[in-house]
Amino acid sequence: MTLLRLEGVSVDFGDRAVVDAVDLEVAEHETVCVLGPSGSGKSTLLRVVAGLQRVSRGRVLLAGADQAAVPVHRRGVGLMFQDHQLFPHRDVAGNVAFGLRMRGSARREQAERVAELLDLVGLPGAGGRAVASLSGGEQQRVALARALAPSPRLLMLDEPLGQLDRGLRERLVVELKELFTRLGTTVLAVTHDQGEAFALADRVVVMRDGRIAQTGTPLEVWSRPASEFVARFLGFENVVPATVTADGRADTPWGSVPVPAGSPAGEQRLLVRPAGVVVGGEGALRCEVVSRTFRGTHVALLLRPGSGPALEAECELAAAPAVGERVGVTFAPSQVVVLPEVGPQAP
Repeated sequence: MTLLRLEGVSVDFGDRAVVDAVDLEVAEHETVCVLGPSGSGKSTLLRVVAGLQRVSRGRVLLAGADQAAVPVHRRGVGLMFQDHQLFPHRDVAGNVAFGLRMRGSARREQAERVAELLDLVGLPGAGGRAVASLSGGEQQRVALARALAPSPRLLMLDEPLGQLDRGLRERLVVELKELFTRLGTTVLAVTHDQGEAFALADRVVVMRDGRIAQTGTPLEVWSRPASEFVARFLGFENVVPATVTADGRADTPWGSVPVPAGSPAGEQRLLVRPAGVVVGGEGALRCEVVSRTFRGTHVALLLRPGSGPALEAECELAAAPAVGERVGVTFAPSQVVVLPEVGPQAP
């Protein structure tokens, strides 16, 4: 069942549409992450759903009901910001219970719910602690417990892990995924961090200039970027113009590159993932190794070919050539993607 539906939603700031005719659905118990660079409209979209930003055109529906005349506190949504916005003059329990007090819940009910949530987010018995005594990760957990306390039908997260260090972000995103799955929470989150979105989401929405550039499962978006913009946003740099022929190959600045069967013929843009740049042997394309960077599970190489732009490649540590070495390169068709010129806006 669809819980949230956006129909042609647009938000104008002056003569500029920061959100432009967006259609989007979020099903009950689904986690959707809206991903995009700064200025893509993702945070404005979140504010629209929360009721903090007026819609210029279009409709926001929750459980089928138009939210145009529904104030923020009546929408039944929870919102967690990047900076947590905890109340410094209240202890942890006072922060978590805020939404329950506003709803008029009895004190005993508040105390039971606070204890339940603190245990759920991994802070049992922390109700009496001062906010100032908490680490960044603990503050994030308290903010999450506060957002969950009134049992919102939709939980919205705005860059929830943006202020935390990488190690803590990676650990907490796994915990959040498990928590939302266990609770059956419906989540709409925005982030600029691909790794965070792909680890957390059931479905990813990539935005560009106020419009949806692509939507799909993390695997679908990663495997089949809908445009050069999406590919480059995901961190892929090996993108070149190409002429795809009917025999399953493409003429590129790097020479002839094999493409997957069924690829559309003609003038296209071609993406070769770094894992598809096979280094070693007597490959037809000769390259000089410009740099090598240890990535833990592999070595990232930057190669300078005799013709065409630089190539990013990956290989195992034991097989990594030295800087300055000349190597042969071939391409694995399974790691080649023929990109549409323009990514469609998907519903």
